[in-house]
Amino acid sequence: MSDASGTGDDLKGRAKEAVGDLTNNDDLKREGKTDRAAGKVKDTISDVKDRLEGAVDDVKEKLHRD
Repeated sequence: MSDASGTGDDLKGRAKEAVGDLTNNDDLKREGKTDRAAGKVKDTISDVKDRLEGAVDDVKEKLHRD
């Protein structure tokens, strides 16, 4: 499950990169790439967190059944 802020960073980054391409603004293109990378990191962290929470819940269920 992706985090909404990660998706937002990705979209913002894509927009900055596109505007940077159109205006030949290398700084804006770099900012866009940075935003996209930040979005991917946030999504990855969110996915790992979700998996860990699921694993913890599974362990808790098994302990309560015994």
